[in-house]
Amino acid sequence: MKAITALTSQAITLLKKLIETPSFSGEEDKTALLIASWFDQNDIPFQREKHNIWAYNHYFDAAKPTLLLNSHHDTVKPNQGYTLDPFTAIEKEDKLFGLGSNDAGGCLVSLLAAFTYLHKQENLSHNIVMVASAEEESSGPNGLNSVLNHLPELDCAIVGEPTEMQLAIAEKGLLVLDVIVPGTASHAAHNNPDNPIYNSLEVLQWFKTYKFEKVSEVLGPVKMTVTQINAGKQHNVVPSECHLVVDIRVNDCYTNEEILGLVTHHIQAAVHPRSMHLRSSSISKTHLLVQSGIALGRTTYGSPTLSDQSVLNCQSLKLGPGNSLRSHTADEFIYTKEIEEGIALYIQILQGFLKQK
Repeated sequence: MKAITALTSQAITLLKKLIETPSFSGEEDKTALLIASWFDQNDIPFQREKHNIWAYNHYFDAAKPTLLLNSHHDTVKPNQGYTLDPFTAIEKEDKLFGLGSNDAGGCLVSLLAAFTYLHKQENLSHNIVMVASAEEESSGPNGLNSVLNHLPELDCAIVGEPTEMQLAIAEKGLLVLDVIVPGTASHAAHNNPDNPIYNSLEVLQWFKTYKFEKVSEVLGPVKMTVTQINAGKQHNVVPSECHLVVDIRVNDCYTNEEILGLVTHHIQAAVHPRSMHLRSSSISKTHLLVQSGIALGRTTYGSPTLSDQSVLNCQSLKLGPGNSLRSHTADEFIYTKEIEEGIALYIQILQGFLKQK
């Protein structure tokens, strides 16, 4: 069993390599090779499908429940605000700069280190499966969701995302709606009481003011935001319809189907969901995995941002080094100390949980 200090050094080295290897969603083939090399160097057998890689603890026992450790190795594309090369791992002032350093490279390498440390420990209460997944940023079809049917039934999970190593015990789901407000096309010079742009005002007002009855103790209310609007192609033609895009962050009191039903009941428009599978997720505060973190001084909260938790059917905890506010920002970075502390805390939390009977 490798010492934590050696694994930490190895993890930071891997993160630097990941930063310097472009891995946009769907294009993670080269970072997958780097992760495969980690497992090879640590004598851990692994499996790969497309750009997803997973491995089990050495003493896997089919009679035991299984804990999933997961983080992703794809990134968004760098925004125009970068002043540093996003694909150069620059270490200065105790920070490691580079695209994907905070979201979610620091979490991924920290989980890999913790998994490797625990890989050959005996008499654990759960099996462990570590999945380094692709296409998280795009919610693509070839990410964690495509791996799940290869895994045993999952009892619970830790999803590595930057939470400052606090315990995100719930996460809002996402429902994106394309809304088409109908009207009657006409020449702009003629009177037309059925202008879809004007008709959309009532719909917009509903999305702005409607309050869902159920408010989550952890995640708060459902939040709806109109993010796009489009209608018409020329100045003298009233269009036949007005298109809206609505971003809905769903709390753990509602299913996506319930939200869709309420929206369609209240507005006069055609409503088309882009997907229904990005669900809210949570884990009980009394769960032994959460209690292991609380015993180490970690606090609990609800997260408004989406992760691969949305495709899981088991109780799951979002937990990782780094700060969510740095994700997708120019000159993204993570403190090297956050990785050091993250690895140690992952190991302590997991040991506290996995030794419980």
